[in-house]
Amino acid sequence: MTTLPRAELRRELGLWAAVAIVVGTVIGSGIFLVPKNMVNAVGSPELVFAVWIFGGVLSLAGALTYAELAAAMPEAGGEYVYLREAYGPLWAFLYGWTQMWVAKSGSIATLATAFFLYLSNFFPQLEGTLCVIPLPLGANGSPLEIRNGQLFAMLVIVILAAINYFGVRFGGGVQVAVTIVKVVLIAALIVIGLTAGVGTTNNFTSSTAATGGLSGFFVALVAVLWAYDGWNNVAMISSEIHEPQKNLPKALILGTLGVIVIYLLANVAYFFVLSASEVGKTDRVAAAMMDRVMGTKGAAAVSLAAMISIFAALNGSILTGARVPFAMSRDGVFFRAVGVVHPKWNTPSVSILAMSAWAALLVLSGRYEQLFTYVIFSSWILYGMATASVLVLRKKRPDMHRPYRTLGYPFVPVVFVLVAAALLISTLQASPRESILGILIIVAGLPFYAYWRKRV
Repeated sequence: MTTLPRAELRRELGLWAAVAIVVGTVIGSGIFLVPKNMVNAVGSPELVFAVWIFGGVLSLAGALTYAELAAAMPEAGGEYVYLREAYGPLWAFLYGWTQMWVAKSGSIATLATAFFLYLSNFFPQLEGTLCVIPLPLGANGSPLEIRNGQLFAMLVIVILAAINYFGVRFGGGVQVAVTIVKVVLIAALIVIGLTAGVGTTNNFTSSTAATGGLSGFFVALVAVLWAYDGWNNVAMISSEIHEPQKNLPKALILGTLGVIVIYLLANVAYFFVLSASEVGKTDRVAAAMMDRVMGTKGAAAVSLAAMISIFAALNGSILTGARVPFAMSRDGVFFRAVGVVHPKWNTPSVSILAMSAWAALLVLSGRYEQLFTYVIFSSWILYGMATASVLVLRKKRPDMHRPYRTLGYPFVPVVFVLVAAALLISTLQASPRESILGILIIVAGLPFYAYWRKRV
């Protein structure tokens, strides 16, 4: 009997699909929300712009570093692969464990919920309570309320899982199309804000009461890094990028630069129309800007732009995130079925379904934000280690083929690692309970690692 060859992932995504993954995944809801926290932390538009630039340069430093790693090791899993090669399988597993159960799944749940919250501006019934489960599963042990919108958010996850199930080219095409629409809409908001005639340059020198000092800077930086988060996701899908040695570095660098420009221009528009104190009082700065310019129609336009932006980020997160548990399974340290490639569609089909199903359950539980908060500290430990792996591998594997070498090495990766360390120290001091719980979530994976390693 003839044995059919095992299906494998295919390199079907080109440069622009890779760029769309970077831009589309990074620009979610953050640009519409974080300026309030930032100006309340640092007090003035000038300092807000300084933090945006600092966070952008830091993200670019990470992208430049990852470009070398991705080009040298274009495999599914991204950071999982870099940690495995630099530090061994344990650290890679802990990263993958965190991504699967908390970080990436929690991010997907957060984005899906944000999507329905913006949609509820048009359909308020989504905010209604569908049922109450009389078990202490809600906040502070209260009964668990299930809202109509949560079921809708779960449906959105299921639809995007199906899109990515039926071929990476299909999922990548959706990512390109939605990202183009997103960028066009955000550009329109920027142009309208700058040309409507209701703004003034005096706002750029306005100020408001703020935390100030170094602590205020780090509070603002955390908000900025959340808004920039996701530039690294394209590395997770390296095994499906065409000509990865050339296209991955270009996608990481071009995509990150594009996001920096969009974010800075958006903030120019915000502060041109609104003063520092006005920005500091609104949770939805883009909506407040457009309401000033166009009234209620403007606020509705922002909701539409935010929904499309979130949809692209959600699709990109499912498209890339499922490759991490897939890589773990292929290494024998996760459920074997998760490493299956669909024989017809050549996608990690089981991994896509598993990641999406768990994220959907987190939406239903309503506990994803708490889990995501806990894991931010520990995730940055692993991000810093992944970036430092370029230094480790230069020593450990000097003969590795490196089609792209990090611009500004070793200064660029060292700066990223040092800032990541400072951010970790600041977070540990500000939120010791959440930081320790985040580490405990990671440590909880150790018994499972031991079990799967015995089976290898």
